[in-house]
Amino acid sequence: MKELKEIRVNGTDLLLEDNLVRSSILPERTSELNRNIIFKGDTIVEGPIYGHRIEVRRGSATIQGAAFAQNELYVANDATGEIVFQKSVGAVNSVISRGSSATLSFLADINAKSVELTNAFVAGSIYADEVVLINSVVVGGVFATQEIDMRSSMVGTFNAPSVRLSDINYLLLPSAFSIEPLIHTPETHLFNLSLADLGDLFKGLPQSPDSGKIEIDLSSDELRSSLSDGEMTKTLRSYSVIGKVLAADLLDTDKFQNHFLLTAAALGPQLLKTYDLGPGADGEPSQLTVERIRQFLFSILQGRTEVNTLSGKFNISDITNR
Repeated sequence: MKELKEIRVNGTDLLLEDNLVRSSILPERTSELNRNIIFKGDTIVEGPIYGHRIEVRRGSATIQGAAFAQNELYVANDATGEIVFQKSVGAVNSVISRGSSATLSFLADINAKSVELTNAFVAGSIYADEVVLINSVVVGGVFATQEIDMRSSMVGTFNAPSVRLSDINYLLLPSAFSIEPLIHTPETHLFNLSLADLGDLFKGLPQSPDSGKIEIDLSSDELRSSLSDGEMTKTLRSYSVIGKVLAADLLDTDKFQNHFLLTAAALGPQLLKTYDLGPGADGEPSQLTVERIRQFLFSILQGRTEVNTLSGKFNISDITNR
């Protein structure tokens, strides 16, 4: 890696390859507002960047500051290597990555008109009009003003007028919301991990017998609520296991350590030190680095790590007796 001393400009494009940029890349004159920023590999930018179009053609690339594209932020389909955006990412039109070969991570929020991600990890939340997630993990929430399309993905929660689900998907928080009924096929499954023992799974230890994933019945577990401000009434549908979580209130869910793991993922580079969950199966500290959390959540999503199944059924007499 060499330090960038002179920026090579090709027409309206700023090409970065084998560079270390110790400053920001921001327009200094009107003519630079339409400049495209193109990453061609092995580049680190320590400050924020602004471009008309930001394109990552090849990895590895690390942007330590915020990134904003006047038009589009695009990761090429054939991009490889590790691509990391450590701060918030925004675009007027779209943030797109359809390739599956790169290790793509956003460690803060994404805000754009349209977001389409494949094989991506987002430590924050996504705010957009339309969102498409394919084999991706979002630790925070996915919030869309129009539509969400989730295929084999894991999110904290979601909220949109229209939601389409395909294959096997996971929720990290107890509830998710839509206005219209969920669109899905008979082969679609939605599992909730709010009572899964993610802490012991992360450490490689046996899971607690009172823990596990809960499957949400997309037909019968829908709860409709009507919200009114006196002039307008809106129907909101929630898909929740909150009743089952409350019924399990006598469980010591803190021992699952889920909140530590998810908080460490969400805070990411903002933490001043690396925390751990205690000794793992090998006796070594289970450090909560973003890389390890990303690998762990994807191992659940892709079926390499098996989570116990919790039926979610309970007996009222058992609770009252206890």
